[in-house]
Amino acid sequence: MDDVEGGLMEIGRRTLLGSAIGVAAAAALPATATAAAAGHRNTPLWDEFTARPFTHPQIPYVGRAGCRSGTRPAHRPGTARSGGGRDIDVVRDHGAAADGSADAAPAINRAIETVGRRGGGTVTLPPGTYRIDDVIRIGHDNVVLRGAGSGRTTLHATRNLTEIVGPYGSRYGGDKSSWSWAGGLIWLCPEARWDSLVTAIRKQDWPFEGWTGNRRDEWRPLTAVRPARRGSWTVTVADTAGLARGDLVLLRLSDDADHTLLEHMAGGGPGPEAYLWDDKTKLTSYVPYEWPVRIAHLKGRAVTFERPLPLDVRPEWDPQLTTHVRALTGSGVEGLTLEAVETPQSPHLLDKGYNGLVFQCAYDCWAQDVTVRHVDNGFGFVAASACTLRTTRVAGRGAHHPYFCREGSHDNLVEDFTIEERTVPAPPGTQLHGINVEGLSSYNVWTRGRMEMGTFDSHRGLPFANVRTDITLNNNGRHGGDASAGPLFGARFTHWNIRVTNERAGLVKIDGLAPYSATVGVSTVREFDQIDVPDFAGDLHSRLAAYGHPDSVRPRNLYDAQRRLRP
Repeated sequence: MDDVEGGLMEIGRRTLLGSAIGVAAAAALPATATAAAAGHRNTPLWDEFTARPFTHPQIPYVGRAGCRSGTRPAHRPGTARSGGGRDIDVVRDHGAAADGSADAAPAINRAIETVGRRGGGTVTLPPGTYRIDDVIRIGHDNVVLRGAGSGRTTLHATRNLTEIVGPYGSRYGGDKSSWSWAGGLIWLCPEARWDSLVTAIRKQDWPFEGWTGNRRDEWRPLTAVRPARRGSWTVTVADTAGLARGDLVLLRLSDDADHTLLEHMAGGGPGPEAYLWDDKTKLTSYVPYEWPVRIAHLKGRAVTFERPLPLDVRPEWDPQLTTHVRALTGSGVEGLTLEAVETPQSPHLLDKGYNGLVFQCAYDCWAQDVTVRHVDNGFGFVAASACTLRTTRVAGRGAHHPYFCREGSHDNLVEDFTIEERTVPAPPGTQLHGINVEGLSSYNVWTRGRMEMGTFDSHRGLPFANVRTDITLNNNGRHGGDASAGPLFGARFTHWNIRVTNERAGLVKIDGLAPYSATVGVSTVREFDQIDVPDFAGDLHSRLAAYGHPDSVRPRNLYDAQRRLRP
């Protein structure tokens, strides 16, 4: 039994249904009747989940993943809500060339800066091809960069991030290029944070990339948090004087000398307790665990969040609500293709930075109808949370990381995504991953995808409680990650309705790999050409259901079904 679940068994169904959240979950249960009326029977594991949706031992609750908790289409700036900023057409208002004849990046960035300083607005790119010799930067809230559609507006990137910003080494040593997993030629990051990152890179003072600055020291405590259980929506704090409804805060949990926080992320029990954590120096550099969340309600010393707690809150982890660097919120990119100049893919971990679109220190931001082509790395979340990628595509000569999610990124949503087969053979010495998650990232969702190449990649770093659902996959990639980054999987990974076209099991059928996990409705697969092995000894407490029958699993899409259970 999960170390959390033992403490929650006494919270019976009557108690759950007596709460406002429980009533909302119960109201959604007629989905069972709907399935029966249609001639389908729900998978028993789903019915089990609906009885305890916020505390199930193997399946995480991700029904609020994505921009604005996934409840409605992304807000479109240019209205009174965003400050009434005037929309700008970069051709008409800033003279950008739409025929690719001149560098349009200065005009685009000036327009973005103008609407950003006015409080928000939309920068439109009419149909055409725009040459960009620089990064396109969105650093202000409520700014949208909007093309005429991914088939009509193209940004043609002629330079890589090494040329534009400079070489970016790894803070963990070696000759690796951090452009292999960081940065984008479209980069959504708060202005001050972007400036500090670029300054540090140019000084070769390799930074941490997350919510608390280059040295993880740009924060201050707001209040201590009393003990609470995973799945709770409300916590009691010592002092609410520095808090307000709507504030974005960090819940900060620090590990103790016995690494009980890391054990808890792995589900607890003999396996994680026997694991050697002390020499996993890359992994331990990721803690404290920092979870950005918005305050939905305050009453007395009770603070209610817009999402349930991802982990227990225990005194030994010094739980606090804290400040963070200023976030980017309410901004997005829509309706365009970013095409890098076609060059051969670089040897593994030596990428030059022909990267696509990246969210960094962003919250409630999005991209929609965006294609990237001929890139080293496609779409990224770097210390980003509650963001959505919708109808995105990675195409062209092949990418190292088509999608990457790292440095403590949480509650993000990637839906209706495509990774196309590469157009040229992979050069020797390169690697292909796929949809990546690492670095304590949690509660992220990949849904309704078509992967013509790649795999369900974990780069170690103990990611936990992530969901992949309703995806068709040609499973031909490999996972990455240094040994010092620790386990491939923490608790509550769920793979639900996964159709594997080449019968390869690696990193998809995870009942023998991931603790407290669920593999549900995965095609019949075989073990071959794999490097994934379990990190924890003993019983993993994993679940395997509807194996070999992805078309029979009900509900077909775990994320969509969980959204209907929303409180």
